[in-house]
Amino acid sequence: MKTFKIGGIHPAENKLSAASAIEVLGLPKQAVYPLSQHIGAPAVPCVAKGDVVKVGTKIADAGGFVSASIFSGVSGKVAKIDSVIDASGYRKPAIFIDVDGDEWEESIDRSENLVKECSLTPEEIVEKIKNAGVVGMGGACFPTHVKLCPPPGSKAECVIINAVECEPYLTADHRLMLEKPEEILVGVTLLMKAAKVEKGYIGIENNKPDAIKVMQEKAVAYPGIEIVPLKVKYPQGSEKQLIDAIIARQVPAPPAIPISVGAVVQNVGTAFAVYEAVIKNKPLFERIVTVTGKSVEKPSNFLTRMGTPMSQLIDAAGGLPEDTGKVIGGGPMMGKALVNTEVPICKGSSGVLIMNDKEARRGEERPCIRCAKCVSVCCMGLEPFLISTLASLNDWERAEKEDIVTCIECGSCQFTCPSNRPLLDMIRMGKSTVMGIIRARNAK
Repeated sequence: MKTFKIGGIHPAENKLSAASAIEVLGLPKQAVYPLSQHIGAPAVPCVAKGDVVKVGTKIADAGGFVSASIFSGVSGKVAKIDSVIDASGYRKPAIFIDVDGDEWEESIDRSENLVKECSLTPEEIVEKIKNAGVVGMGGACFPTHVKLCPPPGSKAECVIINAVECEPYLTADHRLMLEKPEEILVGVTLLMKAAKVEKGYIGIENNKPDAIKVMQEKAVAYPGIEIVPLKVKYPQGSEKQLIDAIIARQVPAPPAIPISVGAVVQNVGTAFAVYEAVIKNKPLFERIVTVTGKSVEKPSNFLTRMGTPMSQLIDAAGGLPEDTGKVIGGGPMMGKALVNTEVPICKGSSGVLIMNDKEARRGEERPCIRCAKCVSVCCMGLEPFLISTLASLNDWERAEKEDIVTCIECGSCQFTCPSNRPLLDMIRMGKSTVMGIIRARNAK
């Protein structure tokens, strides 16, 4: 069975909500939409205070080519354009909508009928994806239409779908495959047509045998699509690692990107969103979110309108446990602790993890013992102990030479460190600083 070659770890899976069918979450009283929900330029509001909107109404235009429009997931009246603390912990501009009913735009096809046929050209498919505000649903939130428009001299050879869901605890993608397999497969065919390729792969880790089975059964009717079972290893959901696992090609160091080796990588949730955008004329305004944790009364998967506060999902899963030590947006490896539970669900919100006090406590930091475990598990072939030390010493020039910007921030190094050193924390800070220096240098 396939997997990537360099590094990787095997954290406890804790897929507590894997058997929980997707539930539709109720509407919030007020929906909040940060304007930065994707990589690239923030969206620009196209509504004003007092405007009345429906479900599916565009409320913010893309702020550039690498950007994405934002759509209301509720009907009601725009209360204000202000700022809100998002999952990053920083205040960001946002649109606030007071909810009044659930009136949808008439252009959206709300039927459950599966539609396989699509007569649109590749260019028209890309345009519909762009106009629907679709981005990568795995967390990176890179605008999908940009990936489907390769730079001059680059040509796609295949589409690879990330259905790995290697983050511990998260099960949203797993449930989506079990409940909407054909919609996903139609979405993959649309992505293949848009990318002008004949081959598509869907990589699924073998801890989801039920998803592998149903996807393989349904994929028989979709030419060119192959379901690829993969060994369980974190961080296999990362683009470069998934490409290595499925087609055995290594993406060179930046500025090389997956298209450099002929691959276009999309998340399985993105494939479903593409189906809805192209076939059902439905913009991206809701997604599946896992709410889980060892002390959570009812670990669940909710179909959630974006803009909903995370507190509402937590309440629907049984409320905040008494022994809560930390609430994380995302999974335990790459997610970030939230400053409060009123943070709104956005396009990249894959999960809400409630860690108990025992789990949330970090071990006492001790001196590095030079064991090199962090080096052995780094899937990018870096030396985490070194680049984290360089970051702590503000030695930005050498940190850049040691390829700190290549780090994908998977957290494998910090997970495996016997001395409990905050390797990822320092590397994140250093990477951000070095990237800022590089941008400033290139701007001159």
